[in-house]
Amino acid sequence: MDQHLLVFVTVADRQNFSRAAEELHMTQPAVSQYIHALERTIGTKLLERSNKYVRLNKAGEIVYHHAREILGLYTRMQSLVDDLMNTPSGHLTIGASYTYGEYVLPHVIARLRQYYPMITPTITIHNSTVIAELVAKRQLDVGIVEGEYVDEKMCVEPFADDRMYLIASPEHRLAGQSEVSIDELMKETWIVREEGSGTREAAEKMFRQLQFTPHKRMEFGSTQVIKESVEAGLGISLLSYWAIRKERKLGTLCTLKVTGTPVTRDFSLVTKSEEFHTKALDIFMDLIRTHVPEGAHT
Repeated sequence: MDQHLLVFVTVADRQNFSRAAEELHMTQPAVSQYIHALERTIGTKLLERSNKYVRLNKAGEIVYHHAREILGLYTRMQSLVDDLMNTPSGHLTIGASYTYGEYVLPHVIARLRQYYPMITPTITIHNSTVIAELVAKRQLDVGIVEGEYVDEKMCVEPFADDRMYLIASPEHRLAGQSEVSIDELMKETWIVREEGSGTREAAEKMFRQLQFTPHKRMEFGSTQVIKESVEAGLGISLLSYWAIRKERKLGTLCTLKVTGTPVTRDFSLVTKSEEFHTKALDIFMDLIRTHVPEGAHT
């Protein structure tokens, strides 16, 4: 591995020479020497330095982007060579959308660690669009995304479906109705996720299918905040079964009966096309495909 690139990426990530030196188990002068040597090789300064911060300049952003990809390729190469020893091991970078990542993935990781303790996973949770972009940039080995995702340069494999329900507070005026009309839904305040979220995509698709547009919306970047807001009576929302199953059991959230619901969507595995898979990645993907969460068919 090119130590110069590793040191540079660590300094850029930590935005501090001292913290980078500590993480790399090096002295601060040694870190500075590596950075100066890399800048001499590239032929220009890569970092803007002051007493308060260390930041990438324009040239640094270019080098950083490619350095991350080079280091990722090196790690993947090393993992593939290690696989020849028939020992599933190594680092595995996994990304997941909020719903799957927060409510299902921890149980899959627990199984992975139980049966394959030599595999070390690192988890990134973000909305589906960001996760797919990180996989495309080789900053993640695999991503789990929600909804409809198509990219010719990516391998997209649907592996499970998800049911999404309209939810409200048990004290909401629509709670307990045998059937909620579209006119009543239009009058409500809808609490939705941000653009790029698979949950937001599912809500917009439902609005089109039911042929109405909500008059009032509130947008939040967290499923947990949406649940708390709905419980507080601020509005209604569309969320995954996995996100609300505990609240339904506790009786703090209820589902509304509306024609055309629950809404179904896919969870998909996303990887780079035509790339070698490490044994660790293949094992993880098999665990994902075979994992049946508790209550999946209730």
